[in-house]
Amino acid sequence: MKKTTRPFLRLKHHLTSENLWLYILSIIRKDKEAYAYALPEEMERRFGFKCSRVMVYIVLHMLEFHHMISPIERGRRKYYKLTKEGEATLDSAKEYLSMLSSSL
Repeated sequence: MKKTTRPFLRLKHHLTSENLWLYILSIIRKDKEAYAYALPEEMERRFGFKCSRVMVYIVLHMLEFHHMISPIERGRRKYYKLTKEGEATLDSAKEYLSMLSSSL
């Protein structure tokens, strides 16, 4: 299958844009914390796609609401760190994606 087919593009969209929380939690885990404003460029550098800052802030708000991240204020900047709930959720997601990948 060519990677430009409609099904592949739809899959790519669902695994990237519609699941930004996976990428954000992963960055925060690896770096111990993340500066919200820098996340779109960091996602492009690490994962090869870029999303809007607005989408990043929407996802950060959702993650904070669900207690997966907690904010750290440093002057005028806001950083985020992973909570235990965020760690557990990311571990579960990675385990599920690994199982799914090996089953295909």
